[in-house]
Formats: sequence, C-alpha cells, structure tokens
Amino acid sequence: MNRQILFKAKRKDNGEWVEGYYVYCRKRRYILSILNKEIGFDERENEWIEIDPGTICQYTGLTDKNGNKIWENDICNRKEKYPEIVTYNKGDWQLDYSYVFGKEMHTDACNLGFYVCERNCVEVIGNIFDNADLLEVER
Repeated sequence: MNRQILFKAKRKDNGEWVEGYYVYCRKRRYILSILNKEIGFDERENEWIEIDPGTICQYTGLTDKNGNKIWENDICNRKEKYPEIVTYNKGDWQLDYSYVFGKEMHTDACNLGFYVCERNCVEVIGNIFDNADLLEVER
C-alpha cells in the first residue's frame, strides 16, 4: 500500500487551508498545489502557495468514519469523555489526550490506526488552529 505524503497549512496571504506537497525554498515555506496533474518545479504563482509554517500538518494516510482525511493536529472524537489530538510520536500516529490531565504531550495517548481500522469510531471534528475551544476541559 502506498501512502500519499501530503501536507496542509494555512495560506500566508489569506489564512485559508491549502493542501499538497511541502516545499522549503529560498528560506520560505510553500505548499505546492496538487490540483495540477503535471506539477513541475517552475515557479508559476498558482502552484506555489506561501504558507504559515506554524500551521503545517502532515496527512496520516488514514480517513475517519465519514471518509475525511485525518491530519496531524486534527481534533477527533471517538465517543470518549474528551476529544483527542492527532499527533506523531516515535513512528506512530496517535490520539493524544494528555492535555486533559495537564500533562506533557504524548504522556497519555492511544494508537490512531487501531481506532480507525479496527473500531471505525474516529471522527474528525476540527483542528487545534481553528477549533481550540473543543479542547477546553472543565476542572
């Protein structure tokens, strides 16, 4: 099985999400749009989109129960008490819920692939950039 190595990030000019191939060139970061089937490394403006590097997210290669791509930094619901954040740790895509206990990231997490493939119970409900309010914990 071949996994697409894709990224998404917010455009620097208008804050909209764009997905494609990540490119670092001349001390700037871009997403090279995948809309054009014959992507070359010329610098046509409509293919190279400058992005906010703080919003870069990698595609996990997995989709949720509704068929939506699951990206790093997505917020997912699998019908637990709190939603979880998609993270990458030591070669493993995880659903991280460490924030619930005020702990460092990757302290409390479970395997994303298991819950997507075996349980089919993961649903993307947002991301940490646009929907941080979903991670508010009542103490």
